[in-house]
Amino acid sequence: KDIKLVNCHLGNGSSLSAVKDGKCQDTSMGLTPLAGVPMGTRSGDIDPAVVQFVMNKYGMSADECLNMLNKKSGVSSDFRDIENGAEEGNENCALALDKFAYEVRKYIGSYAAALGGLDCLVFTAGVGENSAETRAHILQGLEFMGITCDPEKNRCRGKEQIISRDGAPVTVMVVPTNEELMIAQDTM
Repeated sequence: KDIKLVNCHLGNGSSLSAVKDGKCQDTSMGLTPLAGVPMGTRSGDIDPAVVQFVMNKYGMSADECLNMLNKKSGVSSDFRDIENGAEEGNENCALALDKFAYEVRKYIGSYAAALGGLDCLVFTAGVGENSAETRAHILQGLEFMGITCDPEKNRCRGKEQIISRDGAPVTVMVVPTNEELMIAQDTM
């Protein structure tokens, strides 16, 4: 209650949401899960004219083009592959990580502006709760907003942990997700 937060659900499927006083104000998801940041197999936000361009250039139907954007256009189905590739010097992997971090950072900034400030930033889901490197990469450059990352605290995987520096104006947290429990509760 009385809190402004951005939730970064980052995994093979990713979405961000702006939450104020416990109610979602905005989300990166659109009509389909294709919208938002680049994901495992999905392109994320693109100029709508790209669809027509790709269809014309490659002789694709609308269904074929959307299938490509949904299933063959993401960063990687396993983020560890691109993290390892970037570490080994693969420029395409490094570019994919940079693009992903940039897009998440851009959503964080726009949601903080829409909320009129930020109290808390949460990382969750496969990448969000398990990749200290990706979290640090995303947070880099957000210090002007009071968002910090304590490298020692950030060395965590799969456990609830505050990773911002002590006394930082914005609390940055890792919170493990339990999608199966939420689905079961919603079903019940």
